[in-house]
Amino acid sequence: MRVLIGGGSGFVGRELTRLLRHKGHEVTVISRQPGPGKITWAELESHGLPPCDGAVNLAGENLMNPLRWWNESYKKDLFSSRIDTTKSMAQAIAASSSPPHSWVLVSGVGKCPDNTTCDLLPVLSRITSAVTLMTFLVSPAACYKPSLTAEYTEDSEWTPFDVLSQLVKEWEASALLPEGVTKNTKQVVIRSGAVLGRDGGAMKQMLLPFWLGLGGTLGSGAQPFPWIHVSDLAGIIAKSLEPPAAPPPPSPQVLNGVAPALSTNLEFTKELGRVLRRPTVLPVPGFVMNAVMGSERAVVLLQGQKVVPKRTQEAGFVYTYPDLTSALKEIVGS
Repeated sequence: MRVLIGGGSGFVGRELTRLLRHKGHEVTVISRQPGPGKITWAELESHGLPPCDGAVNLAGENLMNPLRWWNESYKKDLFSSRIDTTKSMAQAIAASSSPPHSWVLVSGVGKCPDNTTCDLLPVLSRITSAVTLMTFLVSPAACYKPSLTAEYTEDSEWTPFDVLSQLVKEWEASALLPEGVTKNTKQVVIRSGAVLGRDGGAMKQMLLPFWLGLGGTLGSGAQPFPWIHVSDLAGIIAKSLEPPAAPPPPSPQVLNGVAPALSTNLEFTKELGRVLRRPTVLPVPGFVMNAVMGSERAVVLLQGQKVVPKRTQEAGFVYTYPDLTSALKEIVGS
């Protein structure tokens, strides 16, 4: 199978590329820079879709970039980086004389700058580790109103209620294919939680502060924390790329890309501290997060929703890391 990956040079893209090539598939990455096994976004727009059997988009500006202030310019970049790249791929698929059999949008994954430093000062480390904890979230949680009790599945109805939920709505809408194309191309939307893994993303930035004993809960810690191990997310994407067994439906299939274990921020913090054998007694107060990140962005960190991967499991996907203990032990190598 030939797979085209938009934003494939990032944390999740690297893991997906590794998995697909291990399975014997051919991968081409769409990137801002040319290189072996790559095409640029400009080439996609000028030359059209290269021959491929499946297409995935992972591209998007990092929601929790600690180097950028939360302002209208940043919000514009968040919207355009996701919507424009998704629209470019969807239009290329629609215009292709031989479109792929599968088109997958991962709408909950942002880019994490792997070279971000988090240990300049102890207090900065604590704040930055909190920020990176949700680096990969414009997530299932962004679709649904915060709740400590409600459980949301892929079947749950939702309407936009803030800037992030509006972003998800417009992002997913930009991936829709014309009716004539959907007769042959399966559409899948994967709403990912916070992506955890050893070689990048949130965990790469968090481990040093936690090793130094600077880890702690965000706010009360009672907020739900939807997460997934990067290997499982790559597996869900790879399964979604498989050819459909029957004519695909006209509407996208939505899958929640989260682990089946429902966890809170407190449970995540305590389990990571236990695996590392380090204390986690230094919480980051909510007012600090609001001051540093802006209230519209801090809400991703301080509030949460219980998100259940109902359809993902019904589709037959088997998780390698279904709970925090197994995931965190693999990540820290214990």
